[in-house]
Order: sequence, then structure tokens, then C-alpha cells
Amino acid sequence: MNYENTFKNNNIEIRCIAEIDALDIIFRNHYSKIMPRLTKYFLDGFINGKCVGVVTCGYGTRPLHTIKKLFPSLKTKDYFEIGKMCMEESMPKNTESAFLSKIIKWLKIHEPNRKILFTWADGILGKIGTVYMSSNFLFGGYIWTDLYITDKGEKVHPRTSQGLTDKGDKICGHRPTKKYMIDNGWSHYKGKQFRYIYFLCNKKEKKRLLSESAEKWGIDYPKTCDILWEKQDLITGDWLSVPKMFYDQTVTTRANKKAVSNKSKIVGLKKAREFFDI
Repeated sequence: MNYENTFKNNNIEIRCIAEIDALDIIFRNHYSKIMPRLTKYFLDGFINGKCVGVVTCGYGTRPLHTIKKLFPSLKTKDYFEIGKMCMEESMPKNTESAFLSKIIKWLKIHEPNRKILFTWADGILGKIGTVYMSSNFLFGGYIWTDLYITDKGEKVHPRTSQGLTDKGDKICGHRPTKKYMIDNGWSHYKGKQFRYIYFLCNKKEKKRLLSESAEKWGIDYPKTCDILWEKQDLITGDWLSVPKMFYDQTVTTRANKKAVSNKSKIVGLKKAREFFDI
């Protein structure tokens, strides 16, 4: 099938699907295997009945705090955050932006009161947000974030890491200690997350929101050279600049229990479909 011509003819269909079906394509194509907990829509792109991409819309952690910090007059009901976005690797170049354009149109129809579509590009994982740039999102600066890399090359988010450190026969609710990281071969990195928004509201409301925001929004997009990493010296505690952060996105172990659970769900679904010949 010539997917490229299909996209040029604008024949992609957006459908709401079940979480388990979204997980299947995310596990095969996304670098993060953990689904955001606060997800309202699992939106798939279909071409002639074949699923080729998925976008999840909902919220990250602390939804009200997130939007209030950017636009003080807004509330949780006024926006969505993109949690996951990925396409099948077989799809031709630039199809992500075509897919995202369809998602935006779908949201304007089905969620007409939403004013903003917000998202992050994980600079710490080497992403600058190219698809958001090509889709005319506005860039709003960055924050520094951190994560851990296990001895097996698996990345672990700070929230996920809480509860992994043993203390006697109890599991503690704090981050891994330096001793834990040294004893278990873990590394600790810092990097950037880049902010992007797309206004779903009218021009008048967009102008009002831009005037109240403390962040500078525009098209002065980040470049590859803006992706920076720092690695912690676990002996001195100092943070040192490094040229790269290495991790293996195929590794899923005890450090990411939710990802392990999601993988088990997908295996179960596939076995059920094979059994019932779906």
C-alpha cells in the first residue's frame, strides 16, 4: 500500500480506541512504555482500517498546577496535554505532522471548549520537538529534569524510582540513595524538557492568554545543540557535563513495574485474539 499517497490525499481517519489497543502500538514504536495515568482519549490514526499511529490526550502530574503556572486564568478543563505520540516506523517522512493536524481538528470538534493543547519534548532523551515545530506549535522555553539509568541500560523516572530502595526488609518511599546507585550500577542524569503549546481557541482569546503568560511563546525553536546532559559524580555529588546519555529503550525490568504490567497485558490480548481468530 502506498501510504505516502494516502496521506497526501488526506485520507487518515481518527478513532477513539481502548487503552490496551493503544498500548500495543506504543510498545512497538515509543521510547517510553508507561502510559500517563490521567488519560481521557486514546486516539489512533487509521488508513484503510490499519492503525498507523496513536496520540493520547489527558494530563500529566499536577494538571491544575501545570496550566496555572503557564496561564493563571485557566483551569484543568481548559486544556489537554499530549501524553504519548508515535507512528509506525514504516510510515513515510512528515506523516507525524499530518497525523497531528488531524488530531487538532478532531479536538476542535469534540472538545470545543478546550483552549490549549500542551506538550513536552524530551530533550533529555534527545528529542527537540521537530513534529511540533512543523505543526506550528509555539515554543515556551524549557525546564531541567532528571532520570536514572540502571545497570541494564533501562531509564527510570524519579517518580518510578521511589520505592525501589531497600532498607532492611522494608521498601522506602524515597529516591535511590548514592550508595544504592553505586552498589547497583545506576547512573543519575540531568537534561532538558522543551515546552510547546497549540492554541485551540479563537484569536482574541489567544492574544489575551499570551499577554497574561509569564513565559515567552514563539517560534524561536530549540536546535540539536540545545540538547545538553549532565551526569552526577556519585562520589562527590558534583554534576558534570557529558556529550551523551546512553540507555536501552528495549529493556523493561523490575525498575518499571507498570511497563512490565503493560507488556503482560499486550501479550494476553494477542493470545486472546489468536485464540478467537480476531
